[in-house]
Amino acid sequence: MAATPRPERLGASLKGFVSSLIEIVHVRLELITVEARDEALRLTELLVYGALAIAFLTFGIAFLAVLLTVLLWDSHRLLVLTLFSTLFITLGAVAAVIARARMAEGTRLFASTLDELKRDQDALNR
Repeated sequence: MAATPRPERLGASLKGFVSSLIEIVHVRLELITVEARDEALRLTELLVYGALAIAFLTFGIAFLAVLLTVLLWDSHRLLVLTLFSTLFITLGAVAAVIARARMAEGTRLFASTLDELKRDQDALNR
């Protein structure tokens, strides 16, 4: 009769372990979805504000270039057009280099999830 309580305790222990494991996986998956949603919102906001900034700055610089070209049309029109062309090409090249560097950096998407999984793994290895 002593053998029958032992398998019941083992079964209950295994059932509790599987239940805890499922709960841990469930929490980690919820964390992944929250991080993915936050990253999508951040990227959408970044794209909207970036597009607005580019549009308004482009209009502003273009109107400034036209204004200065018209003001100096009689005396130095080629100089002004050359300076603005050089300025715009230089700014475009700098922006392209910065964008390329940012793309190379990458993102730490799901960083919190990976940290939690690492903590889980460390806790299980003890």
